[in-house]
Amino acid sequence: MRGDGRIFPVPNSRFLHCEYSLRGKAFRESTKETDPVKARQYLKNRLDEIGADRIGARKFTAPKASKLTVHDLLETSKGEFEVDGKLTAQTASQIRRCDKAFGHLSVMEVNRDVINAYKKEALAQDYAKATINRTLEHLHRAFKLAVETEKLSYVPTIKMYSERGNERKGFVEPADFQKILAHLPGDLKDFCQWGYATGMRKGETSLLEWSMIDGDEIRIPGSITKNGKARTLPLSPELSEIIERRRGLRQVERNGVAEICPLIFHRNGARVRNFLKAWRAACKRAELPGVLFHDLRRSCARNLTQAGVPREVAKLITGHASDSCFNRYNIVISDDARKALEKVEAYRKAQAAKAAKVVALR
Repeated sequence: MRGDGRIFPVPNSRFLHCEYSLRGKAFRESTKETDPVKARQYLKNRLDEIGADRIGARKFTAPKASKLTVHDLLETSKGEFEVDGKLTAQTASQIRRCDKAFGHLSVMEVNRDVINAYKKEALAQDYAKATINRTLEHLHRAFKLAVETEKLSYVPTIKMYSERGNERKGFVEPADFQKILAHLPGDLKDFCQWGYATGMRKGETSLLEWSMIDGDEIRIPGSITKNGKARTLPLSPELSEIIERRRGLRQVERNGVAEICPLIFHRNGARVRNFLKAWRAACKRAELPGVLFHDLRRSCARNLTQAGVPREVAKLITGHASDSCFNRYNIVISDDARKALEKVEAYRKAQAAKAAKVVALR
């Protein structure tokens, strides 16, 4: 009958095959059976799975999908990052961590129990909840991409940990930044000073090219930004000075031949990538161990706010897409709160003194 599927022989195959459909799409596969009775039972099992999918009890997994592994999905996801030019060292590391935890599994095996087991094991190994979330986000993204490309028909439910209270708190005061800057290698000074002044992400800064400069502005294309949105950054006097210094370093030598490097910031003509060792050494010599390069971004957001720059303008400079993201960087610490209370106290006293003078004149 219509909807019951069918069993049929296939030339050059000793097994009977079956055909069935779901939501207008036909599926064919081998039953791995030569006995018609057993082949019909195989088909019946498949039809039962389709029935469960239709009532929302369980997602149906197509024959090809059952052969996929999580590693396959992660490789596809990684390829998407590469095509978009957004595969950073950090992203690659997170994907590798996800692959190590789940890559050996079939997509059919990923369920709540498996995910909870990973969480438990990761916590036992002292992984931070934020780190666990980044791993699970890549797992979710890989499944979502598989659904978009019609390799799978479902995305497993993945519950993340709350990161409330995990706000970023690292800041670098201007005087402290100058100490760190003094100990950095010459080919990193301008790069780091640009980061402190603009709050620009390391990966974004490393991809800035001379072709993006238009007069006294730099037009940053969405292809190199994390949120995919283009923006224009005016060149302040400080930024203009950095650009002028970089102009004098555009020419590099490769294999004995002088050429112009298209990157504004580079290390002997190569893109600025991992310089963790040099950064840590500079912080140690400046007696500021533990400071992160990303603290420069947090500091810029805070400095902009404290200088009275409107939030929307500050977000345009740093490249934050939402208020919630910007708020995580613009955190008021105890010294800021103390200064605010002192200002309020001075204001109250001034108002009280003013009122007292008015009473005395009467």
